[in-house]
Amino acid sequence: MKRAGNCLLTLIVYPSFMQRLPTSPVGLSLRAGSERAQRRRHRPVKRSAIIVNQALSISSRWLALDAQEKTALANWLLVWVVLANIGFSLLYYVGAPPRVVAIFVFGGLGLLVRNHSLLVRCITFIVGLSYSVLVVTGSMFNLSIFTLSRSIVFMGELNAFNSYEYVLLGLGLIALVAIAGFAMRRPAAFSDRRAILIAAIAISLVAAFDAFMCYGARGHYKRVNSDDAPFSSAVSNADFVPAAGAPKRHLMIVMVESLGATVDNPEMQRLIFGRYRDPAVRARFEMSTGTTTYFGSTTMGEIRELCGRWGEYDELVSRRDEGCLPARLAQQGYETTAYHSFGGHFFDRSAWYPNIGFEQTFFRNHLIKNGSERCGGVFAGACDRHVPRQLAAHLKAADKPQFIYWLTVNSHLPVPEKNNLGTDNCARLSPALERDYPMICRQIAIWDAIDAAMVKEITAADFPPTDILLVGDHMPPYFDRKSRTQFAPDRVPWLLLKWRGE
Repeated sequence: MKRAGNCLLTLIVYPSFMQRLPTSPVGLSLRAGSERAQRRRHRPVKRSAIIVNQALSISSRWLALDAQEKTALANWLLVWVVLANIGFSLLYYVGAPPRVVAIFVFGGLGLLVRNHSLLVRCITFIVGLSYSVLVVTGSMFNLSIFTLSRSIVFMGELNAFNSYEYVLLGLGLIALVAIAGFAMRRPAAFSDRRAILIAAIAISLVAAFDAFMCYGARGHYKRVNSDDAPFSSAVSNADFVPAAGAPKRHLMIVMVESLGATVDNPEMQRLIFGRYRDPAVRARFEMSTGTTTYFGSTTMGEIRELCGRWGEYDELVSRRDEGCLPARLAQQGYETTAYHSFGGHFFDRSAWYPNIGFEQTFFRNHLIKNGSERCGGVFAGACDRHVPRQLAAHLKAADKPQFIYWLTVNSHLPVPEKNNLGTDNCARLSPALERDYPMICRQIAIWDAIDAAMVKEITAADFPPTDILLVGDHMPPYFDRKSRTQFAPDRVPWLLLKWRGE
């Protein structure tokens, strides 16, 4: 209290004391010293103010574009920054892969053609938008741009009208191009270096924002293998191939489209492979499960399991690979057959399946001709739930060891509610999934129908001794973050049913 009182007294007395100082020489000296001290204290503040004023002056000169340049810059920003990214930015609310490179490419193209004709700018905008769509699509489906661009020739098989998601996307892209074309009629041919700098900064800020918004989901997109990635497969992890001298019973691999490994979701874990917990199955088969690493799309999953390595199919279209599993089993006396519920021309399977050792190949038309119904969806094919009956008939009629490989198709995303897929009443499987994850519920309904058909055939009294391996090709590439993160981004599940006894 005493110290506080002294401070208060000083504040009251000091000003009046200083006013009386100039009447004496000593007072004048003290007053001059006080003023010098005050000037020293305020000198850094004045210097900072000068620096700020200079910076503002420089900025104002840089931003002081003439009216024509400002108008052109504003028109350019509307098209090549706002419209070029607004559609993709809306995806942040549901989840989207990073698009940083595409943003820079799109904006850079806009800068290059800003002084060209309307036609050139419109074509360039369509090219930039197409590239951005390819980047997002490739990341969603774990395809490189190169692989995806080669896949465009197969897009004639895509029934986009069976998916309202694809219809809305197509309409949105058409509307975006139309709006951009109308906006590009306005002048956007700026030449001032300051305007170019502002445009570059705007592009960089959008790219930085995209990187920030997509940071947490990076691992769920673009699973493209690297050369140093250690190899793993269900065939190797499950020890599926019999040792030399082992009894030659039939072998079957079923690769299930988009079958992913669930993460911390007991309801999904209960349903996936749940049919095989049937006592009748366990009485006949020893069951083991696990997961394996995956990269890329379905064809890479096939090479992983059938050829025991990372890679794509394109190199196998024109040459044989005797090291692949079908070729090795054929050399051991097995008859090798591949089934696929879709067309054989799709991704050239009718060309490269024989080159890895399959002696017979049966596709959609054969399966439908032999009793399978036709199922719709974005890729219409034979109904997967009807194929196990044909596989079982094949094995029962065989007079030598068989190796059968079957690739399903009906669970390819997006999965519609109708189209004879058996997904109309998904709540019968799980009311909780139907409420919280309707698309996942429909996909699991297709997997469950496949499993039910398989269980019916493999528990029949006349089903011959067979080892069966079921495995996913890749995680289901869901568009929304909520559904996509229900599955491991880097693994797929497998289940081995090993025949009991010799």
